[in-house]
Amino acid sequence: MREILGRRRKLLFRRGGRSALLGAALHCATEWQWPVLPGVGLRSGGRQPAGARLGLAERPARRCSCPDPDCVVPGAHPFDPGLLAATTDARMVRWWWTNRPDAPIVLATGGRAPCAVSLPAVAGARALAALDHFGVRLGPVVATPTRWSLLVSPYDLPELGELLHSQDWVPSSLRFHGEGGYVVLPPSQIGAGKVRWERPPSATSAAPWLPKVATIVDALVMASTSTPDGGSRLAY
Repeated sequence: MREILGRRRKLLFRRGGRSALLGAALHCATEWQWPVLPGVGLRSGGRQPAGARLGLAERPARRCSCPDPDCVVPGAHPFDPGLLAATTDARMVRWWWTNRPDAPIVLATGGRAPCAVSLPAVAGARALAALDHFGVRLGPVVATPTRWSLLVSPYDLPELGELLHSQDWVPSSLRFHGEGGYVVLPPSQIGAGKVRWERPPSATSAAPWLPKVATIVDALVMASTSTPDGGSRLAY
């Protein structure tokens, strides 16, 4: 029976649509023990005036469901419940996504959960190509149209501080998602667009292998400073 349920979860994890969000959230929480919670999501915001965007025809506008009318990450953050509510409990996860089937999946990073290093999308594509060139083994990579996140094994703030202090220079395009942070997971839909796996995790019940943050940062610094003209591949 467990094997049958596992196959069903994997099928839900791959499909599009509302069932995929519930299936993916359950898979992350119960199979991988990644604490998740529903993101704030999007709501319809009326219609934009015809030609308001580069001369394009009138189209529906999508805004964040949070109270901030100028939210810079629409749909892509926790609100109610807050980040501290993240859980691996299947009953809670099922209740959340049964009541909010379109809610993005938010991974609460840090503690025993994965952390992440993220870059703007263009820099992220360059970074992955460079890391592949250097033979660096990567874990799952989450991509949105605006930003890519490389999942890494858990680290704490003292470890990250020591790592950054040891570097002469770190690309300013890097962001670190550790304790108290979060990453939106596929197949969520946010204001920036669809969230997808650029490097998908293996389709097994075992939690994905994750590299150490030091390995990724060292390689990214090397990739960023190794251009022939002295520029940075990770600039944006």
